[in-house]
Amino acid sequence: MATSLMLNNAACRCQEYLALCKIRVVSLIVFTAVIGMFLATPGMVPLQVLWAGTVGIALVAAAAAAFNCLVEQKIDAVMARTRARPLPRGKLTNAQVIFFSGLIGGAGLYLLNALVNPLTMWLTLATFVGYAVIYTLILKPATPQNIVIGGASGAMPPVLGWAAVTGEVSHDALLLFLIIFAWTPPHFWALALYRRDEYARAGLPMLPVTHGEKFTRLHVLLYTIILLAVSVLPVTTGMGGWIYLLSALALGGVFIAYGWGLWRNYSDELAKRTFRFSLWYLSLLFAAMLIDHYFRLPLAA
Repeated sequence: MATSLMLNNAACRCQEYLALCKIRVVSLIVFTAVIGMFLATPGMVPLQVLWAGTVGIALVAAAAAAFNCLVEQKIDAVMARTRARPLPRGKLTNAQVIFFSGLIGGAGLYLLNALVNPLTMWLTLATFVGYAVIYTLILKPATPQNIVIGGASGAMPPVLGWAAVTGEVSHDALLLFLIIFAWTPPHFWALALYRRDEYARAGLPMLPVTHGEKFTRLHVLLYTIILLAVSVLPVTTGMGGWIYLLSALALGGVFIAYGWGLWRNYSDELAKRTFRFSLWYLSLLFAAMLIDHYFRLPLAA
């Protein structure tokens, strides 16, 4: 009985630590990083780079998520979507979260430095600092443009994957960065629209709080148009062929339709659907890019 209780307690504690890592967010980060690895080479990614790069980037991303939970625990406590996290519920202490974040983050950076390359390690560390410190501590409480400026950190994963394979950052890697950078504002502002009252109670200067719902809806639409234009740029450099081009146009068209709907006939339910679609958009766009990479239908003979 005592052993069973200890195992149950250990399992519950592991679940709390896992909740700090924001697994769904980290999964998308890792997915785009891995796509970046495959796009960086015409063949197969070396096995050591693939597993060590994937695990290393995932660990550092999870460490950044845990640190974010630590810094924002008071804000999380007043927001419906975050109040169930371990720190607001008192399930973990600050010291435990700091130790956990440092442990997994340090392990991830060690893997990247020892088994991938130093450039990837340093870029990943810079991404951690950009998200956990510059965005979370400085930008988020200070400006409604927090997600635009801070989106640079969230756009880094495919660049990290590219650097892991090639040891450098090329213009094609920067195009992958630019796609996610343009995707982040409409993705996040769709969420902020239907969570605007919670952000207001938390005292965060999100765009719907500071500039109003109508202003935010217009900017969601404008950014979906910008995103469509940015998403076809890989075709101009030869990184994308017909499969990718048609996918980018179709997915971008749907995203613009959602943006237009929010602008013309807003509802919280539509904002929720837009937010959910934005997650599918990025996943499907990068998946199309990977398929196109290995089953290329060139635009010109």
